[in-house]
Amino acid sequence: MLLANQDTLTTATLEADEHEWLDRIARDLLDVAGGRLDSPEWVAAARRMWEDAPAPLRHALKEFRRDSGTGGALLLRNLPVDEENLPPTPKAEGSVVREATVSAAVLLLVAHGLGDPGAFRAEKSGALVQNVVPVPGKEEVQGNVGSAHLTFHTENAFHQHRPDFVLLVCVRPDHERVAELRLVCSRQVLPKLGEQARAALSSAEFVTAPPPSFGATSAAVPPRAVLHGDADDPDLCVDQAATQPVTERAVAAMAELGELFDNSFNALRLTAGDLAIVDNRVTVHGRSAFTPRYDGADRWLQRTFVFADLRRSRGHRPGDGYVLES
Repeated sequence: MLLANQDTLTTATLEADEHEWLDRIARDLLDVAGGRLDSPEWVAAARRMWEDAPAPLRHALKEFRRDSGTGGALLLRNLPVDEENLPPTPKAEGSVVREATVSAAVLLLVAHGLGDPGAFRAEKSGALVQNVVPVPGKEEVQGNVGSAHLTFHTENAFHQHRPDFVLLVCVRPDHERVAELRLVCSRQVLPKLGEQARAALSSAEFVTAPPPSFGATSAAVPPRAVLHGDADDPDLCVDQAATQPVTERAVAAMAELGELFDNSFNALRLTAGDLAIVDNRVTVHGRSAFTPRYDGADRWLQRTFVFADLRRSRGHRPGDGYVLES
């Protein structure tokens, strides 16, 4: 594995033999439990088989889980996604992956290097692997179905059990290769924040509304801080499209933070076989605009969420499964 450490992002590229090795493991999983990758049997098999993955990959994820670095993200490159046998890019809203494919198997294998995969029943019917694709008529939606500029956000920022990591693997890039996954880590912006803004962001002066799919209203979510935890390295939880400040100083702090986001992000133009791992505890992500053609060859990412400590959400997961029901 080739490692490239930049100031704010680490990139790890699989060697040819490591690519083939991981591809074999993924293909061995395709028929497990009838290929039903949401089944407990399939997930358990992936957890066991992750231990057979190339050691440099396993070690890289172990180190990243312990310390996600200044940029709060890791880019893995040259992963197998069976690019030559891909079907047309889905374009239906709520599109998910239920039957095991090479790319989905790789995604869930890597997930086990960081914790346990998980999903939310209200979001894409609780599928562990979800398609992130442009949907006709949804271009302006601030979500994974849109193709307009997507503002910076913590994934499921409103939820008490939001994911620790968000994994996005590219199985097909956009036509013009202009779509950017944009990332900003709290560690990049905190040194630039003014004292007043940081004090406001560290106070319970912000309300983040859940999306309509979760069947709740913003009134059900009490005000919380954007920055919380250790003062020297706090967690970051905010959604520019859904977080509302409730005091005057909070309004000014959000504006200052947003400006820093716009001036500090890392931009990744993902190609097939690239996997971006986002530390959702300290890093927000967004996307630049792109133009879909809806011709079967549009941008196609697959996504899964990872929980470093699945036990914390036990009361939300009937039968100790992988789907949070509330």
